[in-house]
Amino acid sequence: MGEDSRLAAVVALAQGMAAAHSSREVWRAAAHGARRALGGSFAALSVWERELGRLRVLVNVGELAEGEEEFPDDEAYPVHQFAEITEFLHERWAAGGGEPDAWVETARGPTEGQPGYTHQRVAALRRRGRGCCVVAPIVLHGRAWGELYVARPVGAPVFARGDADFATVLAAVVAAGIAQTERLEEARRLAYTDALTGLANRRAVDVRLDEAIERHRRDGTVVSLVVCDLNGLKRVNDTLGHAVGDRLLERFGTVLSLCGAMLPGALAARLGGDEFCLLAVGPSADEAVKAAGEVCRRAVELEIGDGVACGVASTGDDIGPVRSARRLLRLADAAQYRAKAERASRPVVAGREGPGDPVVSLVDEPVGKPDGERRRFRGRHSP
Repeated sequence: MGEDSRLAAVVALAQGMAAAHSSREVWRAAAHGARRALGGSFAALSVWERELGRLRVLVNVGELAEGEEEFPDDEAYPVHQFAEITEFLHERWAAGGGEPDAWVETARGPTEGQPGYTHQRVAALRRRGRGCCVVAPIVLHGRAWGELYVARPVGAPVFARGDADFATVLAAVVAAGIAQTERLEEARRLAYTDALTGLANRRAVDVRLDEAIERHRRDGTVVSLVVCDLNGLKRVNDTLGHAVGDRLLERFGTVLSLCGAMLPGALAARLGGDEFCLLAVGPSADEAVKAAGEVCRRAVELEIGDGVACGVASTGDDIGPVRSARRLLRLADAAQYRAKAERASRPVVAGREGPGDPVVSLVDEPVGKPDGERRRFRGRHSP
């Protein structure tokens, strides 16, 4: 491959990773781009999980051998089987400085002048019908992140020293792409996360609720919303200080998260101030009410604060057509307002009537929230 072709391959790799919209797409683009650039039949991208002492395969592309999957769930290899990862990166690289070099291995055994030979890799090449491979360490933020692996089949030309040098360049491009993806994902996470509690924020709820209601309209999936108002936060702030108030919010956030685990896939969120919610898509209305009851019970057991007022609205109950996220939110909000007004120790549930289950109907009179973050709607018993 000439210099112009290799330059074009580097550009194509970088563009492919930049166009990806998720981590998986980034991994796939990196592996495919490297495989094409090096004329390989197969490529894999692996991450070094230091805490587990293993290399975990993120993606396999190209001609897969028996047992290989594009995105494997459990393909991992103990690092001690690949001593070059620790030796090459922490000794030779640290001593010499600069980026770590890639190396070539063949199914025939050691290649003269190549330091990365291991019996495990050679055995894997033979077992999978591959003749050679080039391995390039990926370094991110000055630390070993993982490796890029590209192989050719038996009978194909063996990778040369020039190919290994080119693989080193490709690994650096891959590292830059992964770093950019991590920055974007961190920015995205921060945009949808409440900084104090670590729960989702109002923006995340709005997005997820819109998607959930669309799914409900399409196929009838049950969507349930539990809205919670933490009692006594102002008193705690005024008498014990805002640091204690923050601790109350954090502790209740943990309670909400634990109770949300009762509802598979539920989103636990802080809407702002002392208001929180659980959004469940799929579980029944009864399951959502049960989880809300557990929230009420556990909130009373917190060392500070005065428990919580919970309102529940679910498309699984008799609340009429729900064609918008706003309607479900208003119904849950009205139920929660009723629970607050009555100092109820159990959830108030829209559309239900009976002991502990008042019916809540929607009226159009908004009640302003002191912090101005949300609009609350009055609930009343249906006639």
